[in-house]
Amino acid sequence: MRVAARTAVISGTATAVSGRVAQRQMAAAQASAPAPAGDASVAKVQELAALHAQGVLSDEEFAAAKAKALGI
Repeated sequence: MRVAARTAVISGTATAVSGRVAQRQMAAAQASAPAPAGDASVAKVQELAALHAQGVLSDEEFAAAKAKALGI
């Protein structure tokens, strides 16, 4: 009976440690992942929209720059 209890405790501890290690690895992978390219495109279009609103870019220039930023 003691052997079975000891084995259960060891197994439970190993499972808990393994779960924590997996969570840390997942968190580290997510933290080091680059931002999606869409975020950069959105920021660029917002910057272009501000320039268009200020009158720095014409309608045609804004449309062309926006298409380029979005890869269209």
